[in-house]
Amino acid sequence: MSEIIIVKPEKCVGCNACVRECPAPEANMTKQLEDGRFITMVNPDKCIACGECVKKCNHGARDYIDDTDECIAEIVKEKLIIMASPAIKTILPTKWKGVLDWFKKQGCTIFDVSYGADICTWAHLRTLEQDKIGNIITQQCPAMVKYIETYQPKLLQNLSPIQSPIACSAIYIKKYLRRNNPIAVISPCIAEKNEAIDTGLINYTITIKKLLEYFDRNDINITIDTSEDYEYKFDEMQGQVGAIYSRPGGLRDNIWLHDPEVNITNSEGVHKVFAEIDMYGRMPESKHPRIFDVLSCEFGCNIGPASGTKQTVFDVMTTMRAIENEAKSRRKSTGIMGRGDDRLFKKFDDELRVADFLRNYKPSMPTPVPSNMQLDPIFEKMGMHTDEDRKYDCHACGYNTCRDMAIAIYRGLNTPDNCIVHAKSVLLARHSALNRQNEQLAEITDECLELSDKLKENVSKINENMKNIGDSTSATSERAAVVKDLLENVVSFCNDNSTMDADSVTQLISILETTISAFSALDDNVSITNESSETINKSINDIISLVGEINTVLGKTEQTEKVDVSDIH
Repeated sequence: MSEIIIVKPEKCVGCNACVRECPAPEANMTKQLEDGRFITMVNPDKCIACGECVKKCNHGARDYIDDTDECIAEIVKEKLIIMASPAIKTILPTKWKGVLDWFKKQGCTIFDVSYGADICTWAHLRTLEQDKIGNIITQQCPAMVKYIETYQPKLLQNLSPIQSPIACSAIYIKKYLRRNNPIAVISPCIAEKNEAIDTGLINYTITIKKLLEYFDRNDINITIDTSEDYEYKFDEMQGQVGAIYSRPGGLRDNIWLHDPEVNITNSEGVHKVFAEIDMYGRMPESKHPRIFDVLSCEFGCNIGPASGTKQTVFDVMTTMRAIENEAKSRRKSTGIMGRGDDRLFKKFDDELRVADFLRNYKPSMPTPVPSNMQLDPIFEKMGMHTDEDRKYDCHACGYNTCRDMAIAIYRGLNTPDNCIVHAKSVLLARHSALNRQNEQLAEITDECLELSDKLKENVSKINENMKNIGDSTSATSERAAVVKDLLENVVSFCNDNSTMDADSVTQLISILETTISAFSALDDNVSITNESSETINKSINDIISLVGEINTVLGKTEQTEKVDVSDIH
């Protein structure tokens, strides 16, 4: 499939709004980047291009591709046929004529899609009258067609075989007007590109939003027309009541205008119509309405995802009512003696063949739905271990149910880490682990504080003992000096006293001198001891300082342990 909806990863914040709004269950692929961010990409094979994600993304991460620039560049080479959707009148009530005039000035031929809508109504009526089809689902909305082809292929037997107003217009131009110029359609529909690709009838799709952006970039001023005249000089016939197809129930109202007895139910809006299509598929044929008229956009094409409009629903419905009244007045003026059918449908009967406006569809093979057994390990990874857990259904992941999220994970479209229940279970596990670590740290801290107190006590005793040693060594040094002086005097006296026995004197002097040497050594050792005491005292003071620092750190640690880890986010 061609990529239509695109993603700008740098702008994606992983808010899951796109998943939440998307009616196509396999269109989004959420993954986690290395930096921990979640981003959601698009699976083009399963995307129906309804454009709801583009409308709802508040971060500018979603955009779409159309052919506006390529088409306008082609105008200088070849004159194009521009088909204008009736929604252009409600979206640009004062500029739609100016926009069409600009294309005319470029040499383009302008065709009214409302005329193709009239053909679409005529073809449906004639097919119903001939009872050639059963109960049908309308197909004027390309997003609805793609959804049924992709997700409800069994309903293709109910999907109307009549082409859409845009396709009917293209067929009429090519087959009956015999025009071979490339065809471009202006509409507010992103999904129109899918119809163009699938049918091969349209060469370029121009969305109104991208067209206005092109005009702004190139300083192209469009003429303003404030009149309430909804007629325009198209190069071919202007349509009649087909002009209201762009509003909810537009096809229904066209059918009822000709046959009010037809059983028709209509539904619009992504949060309603797709669920009802799924419901339709589960119901027996006997309960189906004759026609189920469906549109993806809640307010029809008039506020389509690529309209770029600032119009409110009240603005567009007021304009739509005026368009309807004007179209009905032209229809009456061309009627035949008050008959319900008008000359336009008689013209179609005379000139057109319903068979030329039929379409075939391309069914897809639906992705198998995993069994409960296959989903069990997925739920376990999501942290959902009980039946109650598995019905949490918080919608934070973007899916309606936890089961839908589990299916997406099973299909590789999402990850358990994007589940809020899983995230909570991981957080609680980490919370418990932190609590256990804090308890262990508290025990270690208490032991360290107790040892620190003992260390302080022992260091204080050492310090006191060293002080006593210092005092003792000082006293010893003083006494040794006195004794040494006394001994030296005795030696001098012996040397000078000749009356003493010479051998005795010599022996005494030797003993005294040895004693003096011993006291000198003692004095030296005391000096060394004093110096060592000073070194020891300095080390002790350093130790005391370090113990103080240890106690400070341990005190802070003890305070930190009291912080509730539940406050950690």
